[in-house]
Amino acid sequence: MAKGMREVKGRIKSTQNTMQITKAMEMVAAAKLRRAQEAATAARPYADKIKEVVGSIAAGTKGVKHPLLQAREIKKTGYLIITSDRGLAGGYNANILRKVFVTIRERHKSADEYELFVIGRKGLDYFRRRNMPIRQEVTGLSDSPSFADIKSIANQAVKGFEEGLYDELYLYYNEFVNALTQIPTEKKLLPLSDVTAGGTAGVTSYEYEPSAEEVLNVLLPKYAETIIYSAMLEGKASEFGAKMTAMGSATKNAQKMIQSLTLSYNRARQAAITQEISEIVAGANAQG
Repeated sequence: MAKGMREVKGRIKSTQNTMQITKAMEMVAAAKLRRAQEAATAARPYADKIKEVVGSIAAGTKGVKHPLLQAREIKKTGYLIITSDRGLAGGYNANILRKVFVTIRERHKSADEYELFVIGRKGLDYFRRRNMPIRQEVTGLSDSPSFADIKSIANQAVKGFEEGLYDELYLYYNEFVNALTQIPTEKKLLPLSDVTAGGTAGVTSYEYEPSAEEVLNVLLPKYAETIIYSAMLEGKASEFGAKMTAMGSATKNAQKMIQSLTLSYNRARQAAITQEISEIVAGANAQG
């Protein structure tokens, strides 16, 4: 009985230590989430303005032709997937990786028909284990990544489409809704068909120097790269939201476990005391 009580007491102490860690991680994730949300929100006006200007040029310039706007026969597809470097974030990584894996298996018959650009160690390890073709990867990003951190992979992904290495490019990331909800999202990044979808109605008129076509040549790649960076910021907010929720759930589960173990310990302790009293009474009766 004493040995069993010591084991239960040890489990209570161990669970309390774990609960302190998960509680601290929840608070850290909550602080990082606020900063990530602010960064994602701050990036939106810039992306919206570039889209407005690009849409104005593309819709208002007759006969405009740019490789990023041209749809072509699909022979090979590129995928850019955003994951995290670390775990303990619930289903944040698993959900998006499962979505990518299932989609690729449905669309492609062989590895020659696609290639991957991967941000985050979790995604890199996942695709490497499955021997899937990875063209470029980025790991070790900070909790507050700058555009410079992903500029190389974003530039190579856009440049690959422009040079005809693949005929479409999809972006996969977790869209942030709130701390409890992150939506695994697929977005067709290239060709940029959305910038001309609205036509010229209600679009601000701009004057360009040296020409609209030259400005378009500069802005279109930057717009595509900005979309990738915005998705990266959404992904970071989603990561911290998922981590905060996961650590909050872990803390609550630890509290429930401590209550259950404490109840078991008290019952065992009471049973031991009752047994000791019974033995004392029995001994006294035997002597009497």
